Amino acid sequence: MEPVRIHALVRGSVQGVGFRYFVLNAARTAGLVGFVKNLRDGSVEILAEGPREELERFARDISEGPRRGLVRDVELRWSKSTGEFESFEVSF
Repeated sequence: MEPVRIHALVRGSVQGVGFRYFVLNAARTAGLVGFVKNLRDGSVEILAEGPREELERFARDISEGPRRGLVRDVELRWSKSTGEFESFEVSF
């Protein structure tokens, strides 16, 4: 199965609640590569690549988020994988 990519913008109470590290753990558990980072507007950006089935599960996980957070909206865009990442990291 060919890897694919998702670009996600997550809005809600997602900064200062451990959301990036929740995403990091979920991505690494799923064997995904890419990054997660906070944006100045209070949202979180995620770029992840891997098998479609794992990304679909990952998308459900980030839609729920950690207990301390509150996800109000997730904007997802699917595209072809570029293969540019070797691991999944928190970006600053």
